[in-house]
Amino acid sequence: MTIMLPNTIKFIITDFDGIVTDNCVYIDSKGDMARRLNFKDVMAFSILRKKGYRMGIISGEKNSAIEIISKKFNVEEVHQGIRIKIDVLKSIVERYGLSEDEFVYIGDDINDYDSLCYAKYAITVPNAVEKIKNIEGIQITDARGGEGAFREIVDVIAGV
Repeated sequence: MTIMLPNTIKFIITDFDGIVTDNCVYIDSKGDMARRLNFKDVMAFSILRKKGYRMGIISGEKNSAIEIISKKFNVEEVHQGIRIKIDVLKSIVERYGLSEDEFVYIGDDINDYDSLCYAKYAITVPNAVEKIKNIEGIQITDARGGEGAFREIVDVIAGV
């Protein structure tokens, strides 16, 4: 499916695990957890920053990958360990005075459901849970989460 977005988008707000990552957690012999990121998706943050878009990450988990990405690319809104994401999304929309045509929300699992229903422009990945893929009007990337899906969306937004 080709993602269709207006040229009015100013703010990209995304979940992290399952969108920017492959939704897997790797645990080493010491018990430390790590996540795999595709460099295409990392480059997407760089493209957004260079083109002047605002970015937000709302994650149900806390992890060092979010810290690294958000610091490197000066992500304006970073919220980790959030169970009820819709409240954070609404506060971002209000704080920045965004209209429904100025932001997109990207998510893949049940804790993104309310936010995806709230956003006029809602996007998910093919490996999202069924309830998310069945939201009316949701757009689904060709790439799977962690395999260039975030970059696919950013290329549409930024005209790359």
